[in-house]
Amino acid sequence: MSLWLAAALLLAVFCTSMLSGIFGMAGGLILLGVLLAILPAPTAIAVQGAIQIIANGSRAVFSRAFIDWAILGIICLGLLTAGIILFVIRYTPNLATICIVIGLLPILVWIPQSWLALDASKPHHGFICGLLGGGLNLAVGVSGPTVDIFFIRTLMDRRKIIATKAATQVISHGSKVLFYWNATMVLTPFEWAAIALAAPFAIAGTSAGHWVLQRLTDANFRAWTRWIVTAIGIFYLARGISLLN
Repeated sequence: MSLWLAAALLLAVFCTSMLSGIFGMAGGLILLGVLLAILPAPTAIAVQGAIQIIANGSRAVFSRAFIDWAILGIICLGLLTAGIILFVIRYTPNLATICIVIGLLPILVWIPQSWLALDASKPHHGFICGLLGGGLNLAVGVSGPTVDIFFIRTLMDRRKIIATKAATQVISHGSKVLFYWNATMVLTPFEWAAIALAAPFAIAGTSAGHWVLQRLTDANFRAWTRWIVTAIGIFYLARGISLLN
């Protein structure tokens, strides 16, 4: 990794952390795309997880008063189940598959609520959220709208949604780093240093996003989330199809 590439990575970390600080998502999708362009798929997933732990961790700290710990515990049980399944089958990620799966995920945010009324505050829904969202996070690096559809349609306000999702993602990304730990052995000392330096950029971006979030209405928050995720999904889908060709 060159010095200019490292600088671009730090800028990407700040911008994507700010985006996630506002919408609780999307930033991780973009950051993974940047990392997949410069690193092998398993390594990119692990590095993205390490950076996202910092970004989501700082977001969880900023909003810690709004975390719903009961919902968090049930989601973690689903995540643990997904991790065990993937470990047993010895899953290995593939770049084209990753891009296509991520590209198709935005379809979920356009499904009418009457068709798929999911609510993370319900125990069985929370477990499924952890199982599917955690499984996708481990398998392709992000869970995207899979987690969001369990939160965006609840009666919780935007602050509780952001806080609980952030705490969930901290644990999910930590699991991802452990799952792909061997893949990080290809990183050079300079690349490790760049990743470590990304920490303050992630925190600064999250802080800026948190400031914007407080000035955003619930209606605008929900509307913008759909369109941003859809645009990112189209990019991933096009890249995945091009890799197949």
